[in-house]
Amino acid sequence: MTNRAKNSTLKAVLEVILYDNPATQDEIADKLGLTRRYVTKLLQPLIKEGVVRRAYILDLKKFEEFSEMFDEEKTSREHAGTFLIKDMLRDMAKHVCRQFDMSFEAILNSDSEMADEALRLDYVSNNMHEKVRSSVETVISINPYSEFSKTMVLGEVGYDLERIADHTCHIANFALQESDPIDDEMMETLKSMYKTSRKMVNQSMEAFLDERLELKDKVMDYEEKIHSLQKKALNNIAIQMADDDMDKDRSNYYLSLSKVVKAFERIGDISIEIIDTAGEFYRNIPRTTTPERFRRTRS
Repeated sequence: MTNRAKNSTLKAVLEVILYDNPATQDEIADKLGLTRRYVTKLLQPLIKEGVVRRAYILDLKKFEEFSEMFDEEKTSREHAGTFLIKDMLRDMAKHVCRQFDMSFEAILNSDSEMADEALRLDYVSNNMHEKVRSSVETVISINPYSEFSKTMVLGEVGYDLERIADHTCHIANFALQESDPIDDEMMETLKSMYKTSRKMVNQSMEAFLDERLELKDKVMDYEEKIHSLQKKALNNIAIQMADDDMDKDRSNYYLSLSKVVKAFERIGDISIEIIDTAGEFYRNIPRTTTPERFRRTRS
């Protein structure tokens, strides 16, 4: 077994200890489908040094000394509490981006089955957020010392990712409910909004997970672009509505299309909130209490 595979298994064992409070190694082995002998082999060095205590409690403060065993570069705010939860956030970000991609691809291809699948992925997004939330609470309750006040921020980022997932549902719902085609000009604008907001999600999460705070300027540039695209899209919708002899169905079509445009804009705003959170987390730069959408200069 490679070191990467071994470390991945050990992480899973430590998560079981941290969140399920097992009384025996047999319980850990059964939970993960491993042999008790292999669980013993993985835990023996940690038990010897007091990182794991019987009956299977993880001493997070001592674990900080051993987290380099996973060969992962630590950020300036990395400690045991963030180490395990950051892995959850990384997985959640990948999943939410997959949901985002499928939602927009469903519009591009008028694919209702893909839209359905994207909406099903939202249930997983919600469950992943719940795991992050409960994990933050568990870590703080086990180690309520001052360093772990920062752990609360991880729960906020999990919530932000769930909000992004919720906004992608508006995109998937349009593909599922609306049969009228989108004209070429409008589709090109939506493509640009998708690509821009998708980059914002990627780079804001990279800034938070890997302490890449220098990405903020680039994300802010993308924000300007997405709001310019939003104005263009809404103007396009207004012109089409003025030229259209609308019945109730067409009115609903334009309302749904406007929600898609708004979804991209909100995903961009949430990305700004995430990168602001990174600044507070790593550099103690206070975040403004004014929501991003109200901070913009309005023309």
